[in-house]
Amino acid sequence: MSPILLLPGYRNAGPGHWQSLWEGTQRGARRVDMPNWDFPHKVDWVEALDDAVTACTEPPLLVGHGLGCLTIVHWAATSSREVRGALLVAPADVERRDTPALLLGFGPIPRETLPFPALVAASSNDPFLSLRKARALATDWGARFVDLGPCGHLDQASGHGEWPLGEALLQELM
Repeated sequence: MSPILLLPGYRNAGPGHWQSLWEGTQRGARRVDMPNWDFPHKVDWVEALDDAVTACTEPPLLVGHGLGCLTIVHWAATSSREVRGALLVAPADVERRDTPALLLGFGPIPRETLPFPALVAASSNDPFLSLRKARALATDWGARFVDLGPCGHLDQASGHGEWPLGEALLQELM
């Protein structure tokens, strides 16, 4: 059974967030601990992901949310390590004009095809990513795209605690 590595986004995932609820219960899923959740730095986050993948005894399945998705695609653009696949939920669009300055270092967003199976799940009313951009990213990354409808940013604030649909999407990648 492949390990599952959870990559929350900017400011981490709180205790009621679906990634936190999956931690330890979803086939031993564990969070990749980033060096600084409040002041993210792309190189540091990519290194933390690389260290976590290296520590796995078999290729892991990656589950990113927001900025965690961008960490995965930046890592994939430079790493030759094998992963089983990636569930990329509500990727952060750091190319928007209103992107906070401290997140700009995660741009530009890589557009290369990912070297592993991937699924991009996005909401039609996410305040941080348009559905059009999400679909374009999925196409560029060679990922399957899932339009989840109006679900906000797919976080605790938008009412996504356990998120059973996300668990079903994860099972598809397994």
